[in-house]
Amino acid sequence: MLSEILVPMDDSEHAEEALKYALDNHPDANVTVLHVVGVPSMMMGEATALALEDDVDEASAERADTVFERAREIADERGRAVDTVVDSGHPARNIVERAEEYDAIVIGAHGEDWQRAAHRFLVGNVAETVSKRSPVPVTIVR
Repeated sequence: MLSEILVPMDDSEHAEEALKYALDNHPDANVTVLHVVGVPSMMMGEATALALEDDVDEASAERADTVFERAREIADERGRAVDTVVDSGHPARNIVERAEEYDAIVIGAHGEDWQRAAHRFLVGNVAETVSKRSPVPVTIVR
């Protein structure tokens, strides 16, 4: 039985489906939603914007609010609660570094469509990278 599950989320439908899957299929597990800001891109837009903020932690938390609000709505619909964690940096690396704190990871197959082509070109698919490097089981949800 899994007691601690990590669900990395962005604003994508696949991420929402991953959270629904985790909540529906592991009713007794504590679920933590992780949002990583500062995703590398061709122009380093978000990462550069964060670096210019006076308070990087506060700016990161503000960027995660929308994702966490949606995660809480999904959990509420199921009579559940989720913990939330925000961090900045490279998503796959951040997820893998945290993996040992959890029994499993449930992740969406792809992030936001507009990011997918540039992101895959630069750093590869996050779900693919996590599944290859994670020390705990990974479920990829479409």
